[in-house]
Amino acid sequence: MPIVRIDTMKNQDSGYIGKIGHIVYEAMRTAISVPENDNFQVLNEHDREHLVYDAKYLGITRTDRLVMIQITLNEGRTLDQKKRLYQTIADELHQQLGISPGDVFINLVEVKKENWSFGNGIAQYAD
Repeated sequence: MPIVRIDTMKNQDSGYIGKIGHIVYEAMRTAISVPENDNFQVLNEHDREHLVYDAKYLGITRTDRLVMIQITLNEGRTLDQKKRLYQTIADELHQQLGISPGDVFINLVEVKKENWSFGNGIAQYAD
């Protein structure tokens, strides 16, 4: 059960951030086997003053097309699965929307299964 937060600069295309969200969801399905319909996202667009980044950190060139993606998910994915997810997201954003791979910033936050409640005040995944 991932929850995904995506932040970008405001875009003239009102559907732009939704397209990014769809690409991220499909990448999670293929790269880390997220189940169908397990799609929970918070999509945010910001003006220049409210999305701060370093344009050259670690020698990677970033522009105002930067996409910051934070995925909170259950712990247990292998390093290879995580690398495949990062690469799949970057490749698909580049191929489908022309976003430079340098503008794709991804952070995974792993949590234990008991840290979720999907509703009704119940920890559905707790053992």
